[in-house]
Amino acid sequence: MKLYFAPNTCSLSPHIVLRELGLPFELIRVNNRTKRSADGKDFSHVNPKGYVAALMLDDEQVITEGAAIVQYLADLRPEAALAPPNGSFDRVRLQEWLNFITSEIHSGSSPLFNTRLPEEVKTLFRDKLRRRLDYVAQVLDEQTFLQGERFGVADAYLFTVLRWMAQFSVDLTDWPSLTRYMALIAQRKSVQTALAAETASQEVK
Repeated sequence: MKLYFAPNTCSLSPHIVLRELGLPFELIRVNNRTKRSADGKDFSHVNPKGYVAALMLDDEQVITEGAAIVQYLADLRPEAALAPPNGSFDRVRLQEWLNFITSEIHSGSSPLFNTRLPEEVKTLFRDKLRRRLDYVAQVLDEQTFLQGERFGVADAYLFTVLRWMAQFSVDLTDWPSLTRYMALIAQRKSVQTALAAETASQEVK
């Protein structure tokens, strides 16, 4: 398998999951501006949507969208229990979390990357984002991870997007449970290895 990624993006989530599962894969960096990848490809031919993450399988089929990728990966090693079994109600709850993170936190924060956005508009987005984080913090006040006491794929995704909050002037220390959660996940070997690999990767022109 090949994981097409860019540093400091949502592709960190499937990268963490791949390392949690110990699956063999090749990590390929993409330049989000030029759409060139480190293996010499025009990334738009890999993913016509034009953004990471993209997972190319050994038969060259490509899976896009992080929420789909992490579930596919988890199902390759069900014994690792990073996702509940397909068809179970707990799996529905996982999909609920993944959709919430995608639509309310990931997409909800994306406009804040735009430096040309007026400050008053950014404030509106921050206020909505803070309300969503209030909800997540309330859940994590009662349990260690999003689905209880075991780390799973939704946690890899939430950790990834919460890492962006500081650059948006959203201080996670306002929520002690989120601060604890981030520190706990940051200690995982899979996370540290993934971040180190992304930092060490050479920039693509």
